[in-house]
Amino acid sequence: MLKSPLAGGNGGARPIERKPAARKPAARTPAARSAASSEASTATRARNGADAIALVQSSSLPALVGQELERMILAGELPAGSKLNEAAIAERLGVSRGPVREAFRALEESGLVRLEKNRGVFVRRIPIEEADEIYELRAVLDEFVGRRLAQSASPELVDELSGRVDVMERAASKGDVETYLAENVAFHDRLVELAGNSKLLGMYRRLVNELHLFRHATLAQGGVLPVSTREHRAIVERIAAGQPAAAGRALYDHVIASRERMHRGMQHAAIPTAAVAAAVATAVASTRPRATPRKSR
Repeated sequence: MLKSPLAGGNGGARPIERKPAARKPAARTPAARSAASSEASTATRARNGADAIALVQSSSLPALVGQELERMILAGELPAGSKLNEAAIAERLGVSRGPVREAFRALEESGLVRLEKNRGVFVRRIPIEEADEIYELRAVLDEFVGRRLAQSASPELVDELSGRVDVMERAASKGDVETYLAENVAFHDRLVELAGNSKLLGMYRRLVNELHLFRHATLAQGGVLPVSTREHRAIVERIAAGQPAAAGRALYDHVIASRERMHRGMQHAAIPTAAVAAAVATAVASTRPRATPRKSR
């Protein structure tokens, strides 16, 4: 720490040093925001070890098992519709079956799995009709969030949100769907968290979990990532401008556009499936012995 100069030992006055005039901080450029975001990411990684220890100390074993199963489901390692074997998962995670059983119950409450009596536990498969309803509800909730944040967002918060969009832009430029998806989910979760309504946050996270099956297919379509990034940038700009109605509308339109992209993604995914089915049917038909016509007597 720099200290101010002291008076001389002989009691004589020392010359007064003129300090340069304080400069006003320059406005943060996108590059500066990006650098700040990278520094934040580095600091986060550096804290991972300590965070992991704190997590183990503060969380119960069923909670840790549940978090790992949630990660596996959202990452697609446990696909929708698959049956979860309690004993196999316990062995895989190196725990007893009790914590796995408790984790299953918690995951059912969060909407990620379903428990069927006498059949077992399955990763939930959401029908397209239910996904439509979830997107509609999400659009209304997000509109409320946008309005609230535009009324209260500080410059520091806007910088944080802009930095998050910068990360998404870099992932989009590389075609990195996995990173983009994770940052996209984190961006929206942060918006809802900042709205300051715990009930809303819990409801929102359940809805997002239920849509996990569709989100990857939606973003994996060609040309979707840059469009989605521009929509996120527009959301931040409306919040920064302090325009509640415009910010709310930007979020509402973004969610509805995501729903439309989901439908296009499902249609594209269905085309190869139909083609394969037709090819298989043709191949099977060609291997069947042809009936020999009987000669009339």
